[in-house]
Amino acid sequence: MSSEKITTGKAPKPVGLYPHARKVGNLLFLSGIGPRKPGTNEIPGNVYDESGKLTAYDFEAQCHSVFENIKIVLEESGAKWENLVDVTVFLTNMKGDFPTMNKLYAEYFKDSLPCRTTVEILSLPTAIAIELKCIAVV
Repeated sequence: MSSEKITTGKAPKPVGLYPHARKVGNLLFLSGIGPRKPGTNEIPGNVYDESGKLTAYDFEAQCHSVFENIKIVLEESGAKWENLVDVTVFLTNMKGDFPTMNKLYAEYFKDSLPCRTTVEILSLPTAIAIELKCIAVV
């Protein structure tokens, strides 16, 4: 079975050697996507001290941004938000951030209801608090 690698300049650049998505048959597998802003790598809501150490973050801003980045990759891959069938959510602070993520997730996914798994991890490759890994049908 053939597969197609998909990379777009409209989404944040991957932090390693991998595509934004890969289409195999009628399935679309998205690589882990975080809230970094396309083109700048700015992380919405992050606050740093003079030495560049992260001192605070706006988790809600990161959620909105990651959902927008997922939408961009889906559209650039020929899919739509409604095509999502499985979402894995990675959080770095389950106790602190899960209620906000769960509330916003319910707003964004109220009509499509993909399967979901949420896990807490120690850290992510950049100073982000959320990343999503998704599968869609195309």
